[in-house]
Amino acid sequence: MQRLYVVGIGPGDPAFMTQEAVAALKDAELLCGYPVYVKLAQAICPDTPTITTPMTREVERCRAALEEASKGTTVAMVCSGDAGVYGMAGLIYQLADEFPPVDIEVVCGVTAALSGAAVLGAPLTHDFAVISLSDLLTPWEKIEKRLSCAGEADFCIALYNPASHKRTDYLMRACDILLASRAPETVCGYVKNIGREGQEATVCTLGELRGLQLDMFCTVFIGNSQTQVIAGKMVTPRGYENKR
Repeated sequence: MQRLYVVGIGPGDPAFMTQEAVAALKDAELLCGYPVYVKLAQAICPDTPTITTPMTREVERCRAALEEASKGTTVAMVCSGDAGVYGMAGLIYQLADEFPPVDIEVVCGVTAALSGAAVLGAPLTHDFAVISLSDLLTPWEKIEKRLSCAGEADFCIALYNPASHKRTDYLMRACDILLASRAPETVCGYVKNIGREGQEATVCTLGELRGLQLDMFCTVFIGNSQTQVIAGKMVTPRGYENKR
C-alpha cells in the first residue's frame, strides 16, 4: 500500500530528530510541508523533491501529500516539533477519506514544550498544560478560559505562539489572566529559537514576563506555585522529597 509519513522533526537540527524520523525522511521520495520545515528536513535528504505551501494553506498542503501518496509515491509530510502537537497528523487523517487508501504512519518528534523545558532546566516535572495563544483557529474567548482554568488548577503551563505582528499584546493579556490566580513572583521562563542558531533562554517572574515583547519563535513556561529557581534553572518539584 502507498505510504505517507507524518514526521515530527523536533526543533529542526538533526541532533534533535529521532532515529525513526531520520529513517522516514530518508525513505521518502517526496517531502511536503511548510517551507521553513522542509528546508530543515533537507539537512537529512537534500536531493529529495519537495512540495511546499505557505502558512494558512495547510489543507491544500495535506491534500497534495495525500494525492501524491495515493499515486504510489512515498511521501513525508514534515512538521516541526511533534506531528500530533499543533502539527498535520490530525488534518491528514481528517482528509484521508477523500483519496484512495494510503498507509499513514505518524512519526513522533520532540515538541517545543519538551525541548524548551530541557534548556530551562526542569519546569515540567509535574502536571502541566500546553496552550497556544494563536487565535487563528481557536477563538480568543476559549483561549482565555483555558488559561484561567489552567491557572486556577495550578498547572505548569507551556505557551506556544505567544505573539506575532498582529498579536502584539496577547502575552500580556495571558499574563493578566494568570495573575488573577498566581503571584507576580511566580517563576517563569522562555526559550527562543530552541535547538537552532541564536538560541536564547531567560528565567524571569510572571510580573516581568508580562512586560516582555516576544515573538513566534519563543516558547514560554509558566511555573506553578512550587516552581523554584535552582542554580539559575527553572525547576518544578514533583514531591519526591516528601516521601523521605
